[in-house]
Amino acid sequence: MKDIGFYIHIPFCDSKCPYCDFYSRKGTEQMYEEYTEQLIGKIHDSKYAGKYAAKTLYFGGGTPGIIGAQRIGRIISAVKESFFLDTDKSEVTVELNPGLNTDYYKLRENGVNRISFGLQSAVESELELLGRRHSSIDAEKCVDKARSEGFDNISLDIMTAVPGQTEESLKQSIRFCTDLKVQHISAYILKIEPGTVFYKKRAELSLPEDDETATLYECLCTEMKKAGYRHYEISNFCRPGYESRHNLLYWRDEEYLGLGASAHSFLEGKRFYYPRSMQDFYDDNIIDDGTGGDEDEYIMLALRLAEGVSYDRFEERFGYKLPEKYIKRCVQLEKNGYIKIMDGGFSLTEKGFLVSNAVIAYLLS
Repeated sequence: MKDIGFYIHIPFCDSKCPYCDFYSRKGTEQMYEEYTEQLIGKIHDSKYAGKYAAKTLYFGGGTPGIIGAQRIGRIISAVKESFFLDTDKSEVTVELNPGLNTDYYKLRENGVNRISFGLQSAVESELELLGRRHSSIDAEKCVDKARSEGFDNISLDIMTAVPGQTEESLKQSIRFCTDLKVQHISAYILKIEPGTVFYKKRAELSLPEDDETATLYECLCTEMKKAGYRHYEISNFCRPGYESRHNLLYWRDEEYLGLGASAHSFLEGKRFYYPRSMQDFYDDNIIDDGTGGDEDEYIMLALRLAEGVSYDRFEERFGYKLPEKYIKRCVQLEKNGYIKIMDGGFSLTEKGFLVSNAVIAYLLS
């Protein structure tokens, strides 16, 4: 039986952050219950049930914790029954907002073993600008509480290139995370997406120039390394052995099933998704997004990782050796300091990470 990742999208939030482009909306207890029942029914009725085993389970959103630990537990039980999830061996992650009233004991009892907190910043002025409703003190209390209830795999999200952010304010957020000794830190560069409040107000925002963004990213990488965190993916850092196993599936171009409004899937060589609509999800309106997993896609995703492209893994995947054209382009990129060529493959350098889109575009052109 083949292992896959399993993603559940919970589209509910108390309020919409001005930078957020994910599908979310306000909900009620009745809506939480109806959505949970729909998820459970579709898990059991899925044409893939019994054919695949979930080696990871990830609850994203929205704010998944808003539906409560008891409902999350019921969804986990359904995945156990229909997709052979073994919570003793599999990674089960729930995204939470700091300050949310969460029953950590119940989550742990129901099989959750990894928590990802959406901190975004430990600087109060930046939190206010980002529309976050928690303080750094709230976040510290949540991490301490989760740890006291048995969680030993905790991730914090922070943002770089926040309007008005300086190297010192970024270092403050980094120190906050590293002082808490969490196992994993995700650090995403703020991107202004169409349709968001920030996009409408972009002319009023004090956004950093490209050079400033690059300087902040370099500061991030330096500080994380000093604190003993491994830079294993463009935007992700961890203590040894605490990589996000679910997200590694995406970056290694492995297969996963997504359920919920706006959830995407890659299974049996095909990509498909639910529209950004609860009713479309309820009505099983699934959009075909074509095929996936070709060599260009594989290389593009692999280069997000510090491990990069493995010649052996490529040949095992596609049944032929990596075409020489890629290796020739890598030689030129290595001369410019963007690529590191190793005996068994190649990867981006940290300089390459900074301009990864351009490097990958050249490599695959």
